[in-house]
Amino acid sequence: MSASSTTGRRRRLNKAQKFSVAGVSAAAVAALSFSLVPANAEPKTEAEAPVSAAPVVLASAAGAPQARTVQASIIEQHSTAEKLVKAADLAKAKKAAAEKKAAAEARAAAKAEAKAKAASRAKAKAVAERTETRAASRSQARTPVYANNLDGWIRQALDVMRANGIPGSYEGLHRNIMRESTGNPNAVNGWDVNAQNGTPSCGLLQVIQPTFNAYHVPGTSSNIYDPVANITAAANYAADRYGSIDNVNSAY
Repeated sequence: MSASSTTGRRRRLNKAQKFSVAGVSAAAVAALSFSLVPANAEPKTEAEAPVSAAPVVLASAAGAPQARTVQASIIEQHSTAEKLVKAADLAKAKKAAAEKKAAAEARAAAKAEAKAKAASRAKAKAVAERTETRAASRSQARTPVYANNLDGWIRQALDVMRANGIPGSYEGLHRNIMRESTGNPNAVNGWDVNAQNGTPSCGLLQVIQPTFNAYHVPGTSSNIYDPVANITAAANYAADRYGSIDNVNSAY
């Protein structure tokens, strides 16, 4: 057999095969269409079959993307709503935390202020107490301690006289005391005219009771024999009569 006859047969066989495959495909499609039609259905014409099948395929193909779009939109809206709810909850929680923190800070500030005020009052009280104590100590330190003798009595009497504006000096008091009583606070003159009249002269500066009562200096003893009270009353009387005890050089 020649090569050309073999080639021609192969081409013929290929065409036969093509027709065979086409026939099988057509038979398969027909069988599938037949199986989808119910047994009791009425036969449809060839014109009806393509018309009824085409819209089904087109509707199915067009509806799938639209359904997916709607589903995606619903999912997106749901996600957005969840995000908004979470954001609102977070903002609410932050606000509550801020308010709680502010309240705690306010309480702490009030407590600190009260503590500071209490500490300030305590400090002021302590300072006042120390100041009072120091003032009392200084006052005690400034208060002179007088000797219980003629020198001490004269010095104490001079301080009282200065405080009450009564003139006189240490020399004038000492000179008249030594002349009148020689420094004896309990001396009594029982022989002069005053004694004869029932009011004897008494004490360091020999003062009678009516004169002592009239010229008594407040703050001193009411006892005529008290040295300081006797001196100050006599000096007060001498200042009224003679200008000062320093001007007295004899019985007065």
